[in-house]
Parts: sequence; structure tokens; C-alpha cells
Amino acid sequence: METHSNKAIEDAPRDEGNWRVLPFEGHFEFAYLDVAGRPSLRHVHALEVKVGPAKLLLGGVDEETGTYRGFRVDRIGTLKDAETGEVVSRNILDWLLKRAERHARRRPRAA
Repeated sequence: METHSNKAIEDAPRDEGNWRVLPFEGHFEFAYLDVAGRPSLRHVHALEVKVGPAKLLLGGVDEETGTYRGFRVDRIGTLKDAETGEVVSRNILDWLLKRAERHARRRPRAA
């Protein structure tokens, strides 16, 4: 059985190799360009932001496939917060980092 303090530890920022993982949650819809430049509209239940060498990923469950995906933030055109309706079309990287920081401040501290 998961305890409250175990959940706090799992939600703590952590390092994975060269990546810094900042957990947070949200539901987003965004315009995305894949590596070949093909546009798509994505619906994602976000779980974390991963900060790595020269890139930032929004990690979460792609609602179309039901699988975990990492989306490069520099390929996101416009992002909509499905819960609040807020639309972000500039400085998406900064907006996501600030949101992850707010999540970290709100989470309970491990006992």
C-alpha cells in the first residue's frame, strides 16, 4: 500500500542520467511538429518535464495511443491547458518550467 510520504518521494524532482526530471500533472492539447515536420494535434496527460542536454521534453501519456511519450517542447507551437483553458503560444518552455516549480512547492514534504 502506498503511503502519503512515499507519494511525496515519487513526486520529488530527480536525476535520470543527464536529465533532470520535474514531476507535475496537467492535461494539455497542443500543436506539434514531428521530426519530419509533419503537424499533428496532441492530447496529453502530462506527468513530468525533463530537462536535458540542449532540450526540454514534456513527458506524459498520449491520449490517442495510451502510451508514454516525450514531446520536445521546441516542437510545440501552441499549448492549451485543458483544465483552465489557458492558451500559451510564446515562451512555452518557461511556462512549463514555472508550472513544474509551482507543483514542486505545493507537494507534501517527505516525512
